Amino acid sequence: MTLNVATLLRESATRHADRPALVLGDSTLTYAALHAMAQRFAGGLRGLGIAPGQHIALLLPNVPHFTIAYFGGHTAGTPVVPLNVLLTAEEIAYHLEDSDAVALVVWEAFLPQARSAFDRVDGCRHLIVARADRADASAPEGAVSFGALVTASAPVTDLPATMPDDTAVILYTSGTTGRPKGAELTHFNLFFNAHYVRTRLVPLDAGTVSLGVLPLFHSFGQTVVQNATLGAGGTLVLMPRFEADGAMGMIQKHRVTLFAGVPTMYFGLLHHPDAGAYDLSSIRHCISGGSAMPVEVMKAFDAKVGVDILEGYGLSETSPVASFNTLDRPKKAGSIGIPIDGVEFRLEDEQGRPITEPHTPGEICIKGHNVMKGYWKRPDATAEAVRDGWFHSGDVGTRDEDGFYFIVDRKKDMIIRGGFNVYPREVEEILYAHPAIAEAAVIGVPHPSHGEEVKAVVALKPGHPGVDADALIAHCREHLAAYKCPRIIGFMEALPKGPTGKILKRELRR
Repeated sequence: MTLNVATLLRESATRHADRPALVLGDSTLTYAALHAMAQRFAGGLRGLGIAPGQHIALLLPNVPHFTIAYFGGHTAGTPVVPLNVLLTAEEIAYHLEDSDAVALVVWEAFLPQARSAFDRVDGCRHLIVARADRADASAPEGAVSFGALVTASAPVTDLPATMPDDTAVILYTSGTTGRPKGAELTHFNLFFNAHYVRTRLVPLDAGTVSLGVLPLFHSFGQTVVQNATLGAGGTLVLMPRFEADGAMGMIQKHRVTLFAGVPTMYFGLLHHPDAGAYDLSSIRHCISGGSAMPVEVMKAFDAKVGVDILEGYGLSETSPVASFNTLDRPKKAGSIGIPIDGVEFRLEDEQGRPITEPHTPGEICIKGHNVMKGYWKRPDATAEAVRDGWFHSGDVGTRDEDGFYFIVDRKKDMIIRGGFNVYPREVEEILYAHPAIAEAAVIGVPHPSHGEEVKAVVALKPGHPGVDADALIAHCREHLAAYKCPRIIGFMEALPKGPTGKILKRELRR
């Protein structure tokens, strides 16, 4: 049996050739045009000598080029590595090197940091530059034009015979220890996760109009918005950057029926001073994930817009959808719902024993068709995360008598800021690289719109009294994407420690 996630686009292009697939501003791509461009992009990759099984990295915002390259890569049999567009040159180079990417497709606005990273990685041989004008054949020296590649290449019309368990996408996710690692998601992982969203979670069809404001490089936007919408034959209205008034304008103009976002976005839509000036009545379904939705925000948005926000849970390692509140039973505000079809949850105690009693906290462990193949080139990390088929999430939850799950804590110290994961150790390592820092700890603190804000608590070495918060934040910005950088710096003479000398973050949170 073969399977390729590109069949989502191919089948919709066959059924709905002349219907709009992608909209960005005043530009529209039909399914026929989008499919043809993806096939030609695949031909362009082959023309560059990129063989099936080799990896291509995408540093693209929410523009049609992302979707063309994404499905074009699958059509060529080349797994894609979507990268966060906020990464620094140093971070991009690490991802290119670690993923063994042989090509980098980059949006022109990100070319300076991309070029710097590309030049550091010998194994990455092709730099493909995408511009707003898709027909623009110009390219910087040593690079290839995305437009020229698509225009001049013969299409690949036959999908490769990829197996369901072949790697389709490598999504990088950090951890509390070490550097980011790539979760290998298979064609089956991605195909079936999108199939669940469009057939079971919410009914999507050719009349669906989705607002694509979640980053497509992230698993949430990729599966729940892009793949589910295109698999259903609907229209995806792209928005490269979320702004509440702009999003409401798009919803009104295009009669958007599906809105998926992180809680920060719902907060912004709900509290924008001009919210009452926009007609949001076309929205039929709302989906929330990425971080916990405040119950009061959910209730207020539901009442204002006349919808029923469905909140769920997942991780990059689970493709990402793992559980959700569903339309066929009353939702429970504050709950992440029940496991999706074909997926099992269980809670484990500190000794790895299953917990059966209701309302008893334990680590959420997940088994099913959505669990990743493993971490790229990290067998030890894979063996630690996936044991006997159960993926250990690191999140602590409870289960009630009805089988609904609730997140109560995180076993790991991860911070979720505006839907983006921030891993304290990565930030702490950058802080420790500053010559004035003696001790550093990074924690999340509550924030009314972002969910959590990044706060660093530091102790300075003697002789550095002039170092202030602005200097430390500027230091972090030189080495980290902006969303990872602390906005708040606390100073102490010494950080609290336990008997073994470990810094006690619980004391800092308290």
